[in-house]
Amino acid sequence: MFLAIREMRFAKGRYLLIATIMVLVAFLVLFVTGLAQGLAYDNAASIKNMAATHFILEQDSNHRFTRSQVDQNQLQKAAAIVGEENAEPLGVKMATVIPSGEKEKIDVTLLAVQSKGWMAPKVTNGSSISEQTKGHVLVDDKMADHGVKIGTIIEDQASGTKWTVNGFVKNESFSHTPVVFLNKQDWSDLQAQARIRQGIEPANSTVYNAIAIKDSKEKVKDIQAALPNTEVITKSEAVSAIPGYKEEQGSLMMMIVFLFVISAFVLAVFFYVITIQKTSQFGILKAIGTRTAYLTRSVAMQVLVLSVGSLVISVLLVQLFEAVLPSSMPFQLGFFTLLLTCLSFIAMSLAGSLVSVLKVAKIDALDAIGRVAA
Repeated sequence: MFLAIREMRFAKGRYLLIATIMVLVAFLVLFVTGLAQGLAYDNAASIKNMAATHFILEQDSNHRFTRSQVDQNQLQKAAAIVGEENAEPLGVKMATVIPSGEKEKIDVTLLAVQSKGWMAPKVTNGSSISEQTKGHVLVDDKMADHGVKIGTIIEDQASGTKWTVNGFVKNESFSHTPVVFLNKQDWSDLQAQARIRQGIEPANSTVYNAIAIKDSKEKVKDIQAALPNTEVITKSEAVSAIPGYKEEQGSLMMMIVFLFVISAFVLAVFFYVITIQKTSQFGILKAIGTRTAYLTRSVAMQVLVLSVGSLVISVLLVQLFEAVLPSSMPFQLGFFTLLLTCLSFIAMSLAGSLVSVLKVAKIDALDAIGRVAA
């Protein structure tokens, strides 16, 4: 420890250059990680926020809500198995709405849930909706950036249906679009209007896209047996099936992995060059009795100090950037993700220093002294 700190104090410029590069790489790793987490959450926030553990979908729907249809009869059968309090219908529909008095169109996702059920979102501003309240909805607060307020009337472009905004909810999005929550009555009316436009007789019962269930893991097989034309999937499977989710996360994760590898490679090259330059000094230290283990610990300690120091600065920079980022840019870096990323960065940095450690271990004292004498 003494040798490591003493050398870093003596060669400030050299180690300051390495520290600067490590700060930039660490900042980029943390920023891309936060962006990946933010995009993942923004893509599936509403599904992740639901208390459901499993979803019942139509068979061969590829785990996608928008390709699935389940009816009231299937809902009743599922409720009989898991209990009525543990099964609720879920309607999902992509739509485009236009706020009254505005020309801007907003792409949204319509979610139909039981207004007093366990899937209903928490209202952060305004008032909630009930099953008896027709034509009133809850919207994600990001729609306020488009001029939507409490009392604003929004119109569905496809059907011409109009709803009044009763309140706002927070962090409710699906496939990167803000969510509009409807009650079951408005969902049924929307379906009936769609069938009429297509020249089809309105159905006798309401059709949903999925049945959400919770606390019923041990009854999945019973549900599958009772509903042969359906499939039961977990919440994580439902999230992964959202269009573009896996592809988006795969690309970002590849970038993060490459950044880790690059940081380890850059650090390894810097310390290897420095170690070669100090071969004679290490040889003299070995000749006077310094153990190889002490020298290798010194190199590792320098890497550890630089890694931790650069991470502290990078975390502060990331928090500063997060504070000024616009709300339209999803960014999320929780404590657990931050801790895991920092530990991974330190581990990769120490792994990159192994080349220098091996070089130190192979230095022969007599050869090094002989080269100095020559």
